[in-house]
Amino acid sequence: MIKKQYNPDVLSCLANLSNDEVFTPPELANSMLDLLPQELFKNPNMTFLDPACKSGVFLREIAKRLIAGLKDEIPDEQERINHIFTKQLFGISITEMTGMLSRRSVYCTKHANGKYSVCTKFKDEHGNIIFNNVKHTFKDGRCVFCGASQTEYDRGEELESHAYQFIHTLNAEEIFKMKFDVIISNPPYQLSDGGGTGSSAMPIYQYFVEAAIKLAPRYVVMITPSRWFAGGKGLDDFRDKMLKSEHISTMIDYANSADCFPGVIIAGGVNYFLWEREYSGKCLVVNKKGEQTVSAVLRSLNENEVFVRDNLAIEIIRKIKAVSKTFIDSIVSSRNSFNIISKEEGHKDYYKDDYILFSLKGKSFISREAVTDRDNLVDKYKVIMTKAMSGGNKPSSDGSYLVISNTFKVLSPGDVCTETYLCLGCYTDYEKAKNLKQYLATKFFRFLLLQALTSINISKEKFLFVPIQDFTDNSDIYWWQSINDIDKQLYKKYNLTQEEINFIESMIRPMEG
Repeated sequence: MIKKQYNPDVLSCLANLSNDEVFTPPELANSMLDLLPQELFKNPNMTFLDPACKSGVFLREIAKRLIAGLKDEIPDEQERINHIFTKQLFGISITEMTGMLSRRSVYCTKHANGKYSVCTKFKDEHGNIIFNNVKHTFKDGRCVFCGASQTEYDRGEELESHAYQFIHTLNAEEIFKMKFDVIISNPPYQLSDGGGTGSSAMPIYQYFVEAAIKLAPRYVVMITPSRWFAGGKGLDDFRDKMLKSEHISTMIDYANSADCFPGVIIAGGVNYFLWEREYSGKCLVVNKKGEQTVSAVLRSLNENEVFVRDNLAIEIIRKIKAVSKTFIDSIVSSRNSFNIISKEEGHKDYYKDDYILFSLKGKSFISREAVTDRDNLVDKYKVIMTKAMSGGNKPSSDGSYLVISNTFKVLSPGDVCTETYLCLGCYTDYEKAKNLKQYLATKFFRFLLLQALTSINISKEKFLFVPIQDFTDNSDIYWWQSINDIDKQLYKKYNLTQEEINFIESMIRPMEG
């Protein structure tokens, strides 16, 4: 019955549903399980926990491995099944419905003690896959455990609270009153905080990772969005802890989330990792594209402030740092340099002393009184670009990126822009501004910017890998040449190999216009 009832096609279909709580395809669950020492599945004393059950796929696939691995240890099949399901496999579902779905996947019935359950030893319908309708604990308008907004999640009994039990307790070990050897999961990724969705929503997956590590199991395996590589909203402390940890022995990284979750787009891609309590050292970083392993390198995760996911990119950045010591992030102005919101469209008619305003609607005029010249930029030439990544951080069909839109330009003295744009550099000399604009169009510039981006938002600190050039006419770069020729000069300046050049050229699309 075990062999016939476990049908991965059903859970593969569920995995294609686009949701903040993304279901895990069986193939992916097994790839994650492959990171673990396989002798674990031959040990009748090993215990496994999924603290965020959705389809039950992790527990189901673990059960299949244990049933095969313990055949010699416990020859009687029913006795072996009873032992595995009652003593070794445990789960906490994220909703009442996913609890029933998980029990159906694992026990072959939504009632663990039902007539058709493959385990004959459970005394209640939940078995070892439980769901408790936990509530948020609000203080000053926010949940003290996950930060959820009280206005969004202070709900009645008829609605899901999304207060996940594993992260809404001070003592997670008391849930089952036991220790676990392995904690494995694909946790919920985010909650709405009333301010937006997608990358602007509030991440919560980091709480599951931290709670799992706090329990000090032998192993933790989890898959999460890769936005934490660069920190950001609610993730800075988590990033620092993860990058400084020497317990992460393996990390499998996918720049394109669709390679893991078909039909689901997660900006910045996804990764899964193996955390080992008894391990201390460098991490094997594996770059994947589809089913292909592009590269695998043993390296320190905290070599840079931002985790650079690509192994070949790391080598390129090292070469650049050996030549250049100053970087573009030091000259980029902070967000909203002129204190003009993105929705501002200005007015069509010019009045005395108006500034020229650039917004998404084009060129218009705005009164001086409406402008704050915080960084003393108004009277200089300014190079601006949109602060949203072109294409929403999604690669084209060939896996290449544009990175920035082709709307970047040089603003003259007396010109200002809305917060839609970033000011990358300002000069009293137009030629320097023009040359910086040329630099933005190069594949070299955009490739290095891409290494720090894990969402669609581009901010000052994302330029930390892009070296400043001499933008004068006396520069070692001939800025009057074509963009392609400027790229060639930059490749030569930093001693890039043909493999590294080909890598950049294949990853970054040429600018149009």
